[in-house]
Amino acid sequence: MATLCREMRLPQRSGSGNWVSLRPLPVHEISYMSEVRLDGVRVLLGVGGGIAAYKSADLVRRLRDAGAEVRVVMTQNATRFVGALTFQALSGNPVRTSLWDESAEAAMGHIELARWADQVLIAPASADLLAQLAAGRAEDLLGTLVLATAAPVSVAPAMNQQMWAHPATQGNLEILRQRGVRVLGPGSGSQACGEVGEGRMLEPVELVGQLVAGHRPQVLAGLRVLVSAGPTFEDIDPVRFIGNRSSGRMGFAIAAAARDAGATVQLVAGPVGLATPAGVERIDVRSARQMRDAVIQRAAANDIFIAAAAVGDYRPEACAPHKLKKSGKPLALELIQNPDILAEVSALPDRPFLIGFAAETEDLERHARDKLQRKGLDLIAANQVGESQGFESSENALLLLWADGREQLAQADKATLARRLVEHIALRLQVRAKAQSAP
Repeated sequence: MATLCREMRLPQRSGSGNWVSLRPLPVHEISYMSEVRLDGVRVLLGVGGGIAAYKSADLVRRLRDAGAEVRVVMTQNATRFVGALTFQALSGNPVRTSLWDESAEAAMGHIELARWADQVLIAPASADLLAQLAAGRAEDLLGTLVLATAAPVSVAPAMNQQMWAHPATQGNLEILRQRGVRVLGPGSGSQACGEVGEGRMLEPVELVGQLVAGHRPQVLAGLRVLVSAGPTFEDIDPVRFIGNRSSGRMGFAIAAAARDAGATVQLVAGPVGLATPAGVERIDVRSARQMRDAVIQRAAANDIFIAAAAVGDYRPEACAPHKLKKSGKPLALELIQNPDILAEVSALPDRPFLIGFAAETEDLERHARDKLQRKGLDLIAANQVGESQGFESSENALLLLWADGREQLAQADKATLARRLVEHIALRLQVRAKAQSAP
C-alpha cells in the first residue's frame, strides 16, 4: 500500500512556528504494528545472581520464539542458581561467565560481544548488580560489557521488597535512568522470601513484550504528548470524598504506548496506586480543579492531548472543616459543576491535537458523537461501562469516532488497546497533514 505522505510536518505548540517531521509510515505498517517481532534482533542477555534467574531460561526461549538471536552472559553468582549448560542449550550459543576466558579473550572477545548486541537486557538485575552498574564498575564480564556497548541497555530488577524500596536502590536506579538505561518493572506480588510487595522480576512474556514495543515504528517521534488518567476525588470533609471507579489503567497504558511510539510524554494522574511508566514524567493531582490547572499549564506546549481521565463532573460547594457526624437526619450536599477541562483546552488559541474519552452506559455512539462535536475534538474514544466493563476490568473495547469516520477496536487488554489507539492517532495526524498540504 502506498505511503500516506512523504513527510509529516506538524506545527509545534510552542508558537515558535517551527515544524517537526515524523517518519512517513505506510497505512499497512500502521495497521499491523502490533504484529512486530524481534526477527534478526541480536539480544545480549545478562543473567544476574538471584532466585529469579530460573525465569531467565524461559525468557531465552521466548526471545528466540519472537525471532531474536540470543547470547547469554552470566555473573558468577548467577551460576549458583542455574547452570550455564541450560542457557547454552536454550540459546544455541556458548555462554560466557568470566572475563578471564582465554580462548574468547585472545581476540578481545568482550569487545566483540559488546559490538555484536543490538539490545542488552539484564534479567534478573539484583540490588548489588544495579549498584555495580550505577557506579560504572567493570569488575566482571557483564559490567565490562555494559560500559563497552553502544546498544540500548534495559534492566529487569528482582529483589526483596524492602531492598527495592531502599533509598540506595532507588538512587542507583535514578542514576541509570539518567544515563538512558530502561528499567522494566518490577512487578508486585509474593516473593521467594515469603514477603509480598514490589520487587518481583517481570514475567518473561512481559519482558519480551517490552522489547518488542521498543522495536515498533516510532510513529510519534519528535512529538510531545500530554495524557490525563485516573479518577478525581472531591472532598466532602477531611475523611470522606466523592469519586468514581476509574482505575487509571487505560490512561497509564496510553502513556506507555505513546512513549514506545517515540513521544515525550507527560502524565497527569489522579489518585491511583499505579507505577509510573518508565521515561514518563508524572504529575499527581487529586481534584478536578487540580487536574484542570495541571493540564492547562502544559497543554499549549504539547502536540497531542489525550484526555483519558474520568474527571468528576461535580464537587461539594464547600468542604466541611471537620468530620461530619451522624445526626439521624438525611444529609443534603450542595453540588456545583467542576471545570470542563476538554472544553478549555479546545478553546486555546494554540491547542494540541485533541482526543477525548466517553464512558457511557447506554446509546454509546450517539452520546460520544455529540461530545465530539460539542467540544470540538479531533477524535473520541468511546467505551461502554457497567458490570464487568470499562473501569474495573483488565480488558475493554473502544469505538473511535472522528468527524467523518469511525473504527471499532475489538475487546482486548488495555495495553493492546492503548497501542492500537496510538497507532490510529498517528494515522489521523498523517491524514490531516496530507489534507493541509494539498494544493
